[in-house]
Parts: sequence; structure tokens; C-alpha cells
Amino acid sequence: MPTSLSNKTACPVTVPPKAGRFAIIITMGDPSGIGPEVTLKSLASPKVSGLADFLVIGDKSLIDRESARLGLRRRFPIMDLANVPRRNFSFGIAHPSFGRASLEYINEALRLLKKGKAGALVTSPVSKRSIELSGLPGFTGHTEYLASRTRTKDYAMMFVGKNLKVVLVTRHIALKDVPAALSMKSIYKTIIITDKYLKSFFKIRRPRIGVAGLNPHSSEGGLLGVEEKTKIIPAIRNASRYVKFIYGPIPPDVIFHEALNGKYDAVIAMYHDQGLIPFKMLYFNSGVNLTLGLPFVRTSPDHGTAFDIAGKGMADPRSMMEAILLAHRLSMRNVGA
Repeated sequence: MPTSLSNKTACPVTVPPKAGRFAIIITMGDPSGIGPEVTLKSLASPKVSGLADFLVIGDKSLIDRESARLGLRRRFPIMDLANVPRRNFSFGIAHPSFGRASLEYINEALRLLKKGKAGALVTSPVSKRSIELSGLPGFTGHTEYLASRTRTKDYAMMFVGKNLKVVLVTRHIALKDVPAALSMKSIYKTIIITDKYLKSFFKIRRPRIGVAGLNPHSSEGGLLGVEEKTKIIPAIRNASRYVKFIYGPIPPDVIFHEALNGKYDAVIAMYHDQGLIPFKMLYFNSGVNLTLGLPFVRTSPDHGTAFDIAGKGMADPRSMMEAILLAHRLSMRNVGA
């Protein structure tokens, strides 16, 4: 396989799996962030390098420059979209050209996935600000963009750590908008999709799902809010027709401790920080973001572009490595299904 492909010759690329292996596409992410660095470090690791046929979609000149700077020999093929301006390039900044480049990597990956060239996608972090500057207002993240492009209606973000899985009902919205955004339907659908993928992805025959309340102490019987009574409890009641082992609403300050000690296989969190604060306290450097519902396996590290340390060789690749390992494991399970 050629190590670099120009944008004009991208179409004929194939990534055939070797015996016992599966092809994985990795997008470089925002050129100005730590995506190139954590990709290089991850694929240089003996734990990852021989795992599968990898194809990195990005900018060859930037990746090779980073490879030389980090003292890492590149041993993986690149689909070179050659879309990062070389003049006056700087790490750690939001810029329209970087936003456009990031989207081009994702779109090319989607094209290859649609053609069946790979069964898994690992995405390096992108900058929402850069993508907005590039002319795509309202971009809220990879998850929503991939769902929209694949016409996926039911999807969710699951964060995977060694002893804790967290799924979000609402994602990247302001905290003040969370109560109105929650609905019995959205909570119900999150429970159902969590149960489905705990069974299919993680081979848990009888998943135990804990559902967090929204308010302190799960509202103390309505004294501290009504969302438990009007939205969460009805959603749990409806879902219990299909999900046998479901519990809640459980006070948010209790449920994560219980899950960590093995009481639940996954926690349903009502909003972003409710789920991500305890998760990242435990798995800041090793957690993985897994999208449920897409027609392919998609994972990513659970961190952002880290502009403050980009280009300094300081980025910890463990979350990216775990994202690649999980993508490979789940895609292999799907092949055998």
C-alpha cells in the first residue's frame, strides 16, 4: 500500500484486513491540536502498532514533521489530503483553515466507511471553534455530525473506563437548558440503546443499568424539582418492559460510587458534566468516547485538542491508545457476530 495518496487519487484506496485483523481508519483531527502527536505516539506503541491495518487520514507533511520532531518512525500509511497551509503554521490556535481540514478528514473517512473499506473509525480531537470559523455554524461535535451524515436517528455517547461506563442523555448544551431539553422520550431512548449495546458490543447478557436523577437527592420526592416525577420515572417505567434490570432514579451523588463498585454495568447521566466529572476524575488519561447507534464502530479519546500543550511533545497518548484498542476489539466482535 502506498504511504501517501494525494487528494485527487483518494478514491481507489482500499484497506483490506489481514488474516485475524481488521482495518481501522484514524482521522488526524485539528492540525493545530494534539491529534497528530497522540496518533503518532499511539501507533508507535508495541501495544497498538501490529494490531490491525491502519489508515490515517490527514496531512502528510505535518505528520512527517511531527514524526521527526518526536523521534518516531512512521510505519503506517497516510491518505494525504495536503490541506494544511505550510506558511506561518502554528500549533495551539483556532483557524478557519484548520476547521476545514478537520472536516475534510471526517468526510473522507465517511466515504471510505460507506464503501466498506473499514469497519471502525477512531477520531482525533477537533476544535469546534475552528470548524465554526470555517463556515459551519452550530457544530456541536463529532457525535452529532457523524449521526447527521449517516442519517442515524437514535444515537448516544458512551464513555468507557475500566470499571465504569457512562451514557449521556443530553450532551453539549448549556446547563440552564438541560431541564427543558430532557424528555421522557429522550431518557427512554437512551436507556434502550444502552441496553442494546451493552449486549451487542460488550456481550453482557443481562445488563444492569442505573439511571441518575437530575436534582439533588433525586428531588426528595418532589421537594427539589419535578423532573424525576414527570420525566425520569415514567421513562424508566416504560423501558422496564424491555430492560429487566433497571434502577432509578438514583441520587447523582450516590450512583457513580455504586457503579464503580459493580452494582451497575452502566450509568445513564442526565447531562454532560453530571457524567463526565466523575468519569474523568477516574479515567482522565485512559477513558474512551464510544458512539452508540452508528453503522460502524466509532471511538475517540475523551479529551480535546489541548491547544495549551500542542506541539510541545507533552501529550499523553493513553486515551488515544485505548480508543484504538476498543475500536479494534469491538469491530472484531462485530465480524464474528
